[in-house]
Amino acid sequence: MEIIERKENPLLNRVEISFRWEHSKGATPKLSEMVAAAAKAEPGSKKELTFVKNVNTRFGRPQTTGIAVIYGDAEAAALEPEYVHTRHKSTNSPNEAKEPAMPEPVAEDSPAEEDAAESEEGGDE
Repeated sequence: MEIIERKENPLLNRVEISFRWEHSKGATPKLSEMVAAAAKAEPGSKKELTFVKNVNTRFGRPQTTGIAVIYGDAEAAALEPEYVHTRHKSTNSPNEAKEPAMPEPVAEDSPAEEDAAESEEGGDE
């Protein structure tokens, strides 16, 4: 991972890093790999307070660019939207089981039961 630009943002209590990752000998890096590399690049940072955004892999090139924001404390990290925290939760605690992707099936009446119910209602004509 190559750091292109590093900017301190004291108002939001974070450091913003623009990076470029050349991955010619492997696949596109996973989110967890990018978070770990960004946290390692900034001394004194924690993986739980590191968020990677705006990731873009160039078509036909083994190059990925993006932005990593590293917060100083959990209170400042609350600024990130909930979906970003949810996305990064798996990178921080790999031992937790993931939520099931499929919602629970809804019980539906079978067509045979509907036909039986209609025949009982319509018998008074």
